[in-house]
Amino acid sequence: MSVTDKIASRLPRIVGERAERGPVVAAVRLHGVITPSPSPVARNAVNLHTVESALTRAFDHDRLVAVALLVNSPGGAPTQSALVAERIRELAAKRKVPVLAFCEDVAASGGYWLACAGDEIYAHGTSMVGSIGVVSAGFGLAGLIERHGIERRVHAAGEHKVRLDPFEPEKAEDVEWLRGLHAELHAQFVEWVRHRRGHRLAADADLFSGEVWTGAKALELGLVDGIGTLRSVVAQRYPDAEIVLAEPRKNLLSRLGLAGTTTRSGDFLLDGLSALEERARWSRFGL
Repeated sequence: MSVTDKIASRLPRIVGERAERGPVVAAVRLHGVITPSPSPVARNAVNLHTVESALTRAFDHDRLVAVALLVNSPGGAPTQSALVAERIRELAAKRKVPVLAFCEDVAASGGYWLACAGDEIYAHGTSMVGSIGVVSAGFGLAGLIERHGIERRVHAAGEHKVRLDPFEPEKAEDVEWLRGLHAELHAQFVEWVRHRRGHRLAADADLFSGEVWTGAKALELGLVDGIGTLRSVVAQRYPDAEIVLAEPRKNLLSRLGLAGTTTRSGDFLLDGLSALEERARWSRFGL
């Protein structure tokens, strides 16, 4: 038998094997601080740019029965939280498949915003869930530059163009403005949670104070629908399904291991402050 005949004789069996393959649950990792742009010091970063290709791959699978979101985030930028969540809902509506969100170590603040993109939310009993609030943090460096004889020069047109400059003393009017902004963003966060969770939320609890709860308590409060992991829930809901991880596409430099390998000397201070801020986001939850 020729090589061609041998290949031809195997084709029906190969096609049959493919036809017999079962349904797929595509999983997407949403891990890290939610930020408009990746930081060279961040362990991971979540934004629409970094997760778009992974989401597209997940929802494009031809044997798809559900998409799983693996959420592990202390939060971050509200706009990116909303953009990613809205993109998930767009793709889910297009494919008409359920989305299951799984809270891992922490799904807090913007992380919980992402989890609410799921039709159902699951958590481990020890997960940290909630923190439905808004926070801003930064550093006051006015004394630092004064001590080193550095002069700060900012020229602007518009009375309120420059607010909360970290190199200038804090102004009460700027803090009041920030609080108003926080209140508006908080209201939008609350509206999103109520829209997605509806009657499942406990009516007799203050869920929007910024408090964080364990997964076990979050179940009592209606913030999650069950206690379970990706594998345990999929095994019960879709016993014949294969779990496939949808990875984001990497650019050439990333594939070669060269991305983010250079840092300008002038960025060292800002990178150090970014690292401290990221560390603070996780440490608020004991991580």
